[in-house]
Amino acid sequence: MPIEVDVAVLGGGPGGYTAAVRAAQAGRSVAIIEQDKLGGTCLHRGCIPSKSLLRSAEVYAEIGQAASYGIRLPDGAPEVDWSQVTRRKDDIVEQLHKGVQALMKMNKIQVVHGNGRIIGPSIFSPRSGAVAVQLANDESDTVVPRHLIIATGSRPRKLEGLPYDGKRVVTSDEALAWTTRPASIVIVGGGVIGVEWASMLADFGTAVTLVEAADRLVPGEDRDVSAELAKQLQKRGVKLWLGAKLDAASCEAGDVGVGVTVEAGGRTERLAAERMLVSVGRQGNVETLGLENTDVKTSGGFVSVNPATLQTSEPHIYAIGDVIGGVQLAHAAMHEAHVAVDHLLGRPQPRAADRDIPRAIYSRPEAASIGWTEEAAKANGYAVRTAKVPLRVLGKALVRGEADGFAKAVADAATGDLLGVHLIGAHATELIAEASLAKLLDAVPWEIGRAIHPHPTLSEAMQEVMQAVEGAAAHGSQG
Repeated sequence: MPIEVDVAVLGGGPGGYTAAVRAAQAGRSVAIIEQDKLGGTCLHRGCIPSKSLLRSAEVYAEIGQAASYGIRLPDGAPEVDWSQVTRRKDDIVEQLHKGVQALMKMNKIQVVHGNGRIIGPSIFSPRSGAVAVQLANDESDTVVPRHLIIATGSRPRKLEGLPYDGKRVVTSDEALAWTTRPASIVIVGGGVIGVEWASMLADFGTAVTLVEAADRLVPGEDRDVSAELAKQLQKRGVKLWLGAKLDAASCEAGDVGVGVTVEAGGRTERLAAERMLVSVGRQGNVETLGLENTDVKTSGGFVSVNPATLQTSEPHIYAIGDVIGGVQLAHAAMHEAHVAVDHLLGRPQPRAADRDIPRAIYSRPEAASIGWTEEAAKANGYAVRTAKVPLRVLGKALVRGEADGFAKAVADAATGDLLGVHLIGAHATELIAEASLAKLLDAVPWEIGRAIHPHPTLSEAMQEVMQAVEGAAAHGSQG
């Protein structure tokens, strides 16, 4: 017998399980279809395991600076136990995986483990949207929902022509399963993933070369943030090739390493390293969903949706998260889950603009942002007023020994409205939440600057930069 439910969710990542819980809490019957493990890429091959590795690298780097804090290491320099680094990563992932499983049971959500494929009108349903599920035991089942939410996520995009083998030439998926740390690496792609891996491996002592086609790192971020990230990575020995062209056909992977030719600024060089990590974006998981059995449209390898409601061209079928492109972040998928479910429940809520979803980079130093960059604001017709406050003016930053970086605010010179906030420095990914709340409440800089921030804290950076953009800060620079 088919499984009949009010809402079926195809994919059990952050967007998928959030949608399932949201619908279940509203009293709807829910089934979630997942071919792998609940938690999706974020939990098993992305956010969580990578941040665990980054935290281990951060601790190792801090221990290496212990002498500056008056702490001696009598037994000599610290050593990296890579097996324990990865064991800790796996333990964290497993703990959170159990938590997601418990969440499904608590909300009485039926979990169907198998490969789901959407089928067209049939004896089960007069319209497309039912899902045929191939189970692990070679049996099959059918889930028939009133509403279907596609949340199948994404996977690393591969650069054509490179000899991927999962060992010498890898994506981030394979890299997270490494049992040993490379002595040297070429990272192709200077976006968020490439920068995070460069930072983490450099802290562990790996010789890192990073190759980026754009003229700067993380080209979607504010130029000042890009420049500071490049400065800090280079200070730690990372070699940067920016505005570079990589000759994929020249790449050779052997028993002991990998080599590839790159060119930038008229200079050509053969790079050699133990391994190569390719991080050049992600593509939606759309190919095996059975979309040809529906009227659902795709564009550029992603499912097309109404940007306000997240409905596809079949109104009872929604899509959320990485599979629709745009801001491919776990918290964006969770927000979209709420928007889609609330719409099908008849209680629509507005969807945040992509630029108003906070962005975070967990490198050392961290970086985070929300809203317009200075360059984008000007390109969209705003006359802007900016301010920048260096973290070194904050007592807490000096106490922590993490004084690199700054806070930057971009405001509309005509109205005073806050357009964007850009942070780089210690705990930037935590501090950006205040800016996110400010954007939601439509707060203007003087209101944020007037709010009392405790001293000494890193949060004072937000107070200082908002006062600075109003021309009233003691430590900021206004532009």
